[in-house]
Amino acid sequence: MTSLFAGVSLLDRAQSRLGSPEERTLQDVIVRARRAERLGFRRFWVAEHHGVPGIAGSAPAVLAAAVLSATTTIRVGTGGIMLPNHQPLVVAEQAATLAALSGGRFDLGIGRSLGFTQAVRAALRTGKEEADRFGEDIAELLAFLGGTAPITARPQDGGRTPVFVLATGRGVDLAAEAGLAVVLGGPALFRDSQPALDRYRASFRPSAWWDAPHVTASLNVAVAGTTAAARRLLLPEARALAVSRTRGYFPPLEAADGPLSAREEGLVGESLATAVYGTAPEVERQLAELKDRTGVDELLVSGGAFDLEAQAASDEMLAALTLR
Repeated sequence: MTSLFAGVSLLDRAQSRLGSPEERTLQDVIVRARRAERLGFRRFWVAEHHGVPGIAGSAPAVLAAAVLSATTTIRVGTGGIMLPNHQPLVVAEQAATLAALSGGRFDLGIGRSLGFTQAVRAALRTGKEEADRFGEDIAELLAFLGGTAPITARPQDGGRTPVFVLATGRGVDLAAEAGLAVVLGGPALFRDSQPALDRYRASFRPSAWWDAPHVTASLNVAVAGTTAAARRLLLPEARALAVSRTRGYFPPLEAADGPLSAREEGLVGESLATAVYGTAPEVERQLAELKDRTGVDELLVSGGAFDLEAQAASDEMLAALTLR
């Protein structure tokens, strides 16, 4: 399996768990990052969500700094910082500072998603206009990081920090034009990713950040002793996501198997259909099929679990499977 991917990494969204304080959630992220480093994962990334009841990770630069200070070798990054919510100069300064403090272990993943609700978007003072500026914001960000902007962002980064684009819509094309790596996930990875990947690879322009196209696949992965146990590990997040799409809020993860509407049950099935889970041989086969179909370079494992012990076991089995 080591020949399949150039690296295997973890993305932790700091999802909270029913009955557990958010402070504990953030500490659990640190614990998992240390374990990821011990197991040999290549990167450990954190995300940005605002005003979400079930997610404690709202400040990725701050959380990444905490993870960097608690680790020594693993690369740490953001998956991602949402550019519509921030000034490109501020993002460049944060990235350059984290890279300087960590000996260059920081990865900058950026995206264009807006806040989940209108109230959140109003609080962030963002909207469609800011999202539509994504291409311009990327250009400004890279100018600040590369030292070609009208002012010098400090500490000076010199284009050393790797930049990844969380690709949605035209993000794939923007990444190719700017010479950046892409992270592709969600249903698109399973349904219709090939045209976008072919377009990205064909139109990629080498840059100071990447001299060749680089694609990371992000998807939920769970490994357990049985297929049913692996499925149970992914079920709390799938149920929370279904609730978010039907009731307008993403709740904390919970173990209880409460009632869902018919539509929510269907959404749970859709989520699980775009995940990789099962026993070690089953997961190995599914990942090999993903690699054969898409040719992705790296694997970024997402997905939160209510059962932290089972999640730790899954991380360990995945490492044994992919990093041997």
